Amino acid sequence: MAAGGFCKLPNGTVVVALNLPSPAADGPGAVRVLVHSVNRARALTRLRNLGLRSVYLRGNAAPPTPDEITAVLHHPDGLIWRTAPDNGVLTPDLTTELWRPIRSLLRRPTAQT
Repeated sequence: MAAGGFCKLPNGTVVVALNLPSPAADGPGAVRVLVHSVNRARALTRLRNLGLRSVYLRGNAAPPTPDEITAVLHHPDGLIWRTAPDNGVLTPDLTTELWRPIRSLLRRPTAQT
């Protein structure tokens, strides 16, 4: 089961954070995905519609940090990712890697001719 959590914002929307195995074959081992949506169910539906079919949120063990919430709120798509830490524990010193749009993770490599 993937670690994850959510945070309800004052305007009623939620930010959902999930640590998932990378869907890309040549990608990193695990990724941290953030989704901004109207509610938790809609956030998970957004991920499922992108091809991440077995995404579930059980509990609130790893909610998004304030920095993560700020990052996803400032992204136009409201759906971003970066490499998850090896030990699964979020620390504030992860500022070396930038957040990326989800389409860069799910992009399929094109065949070179």
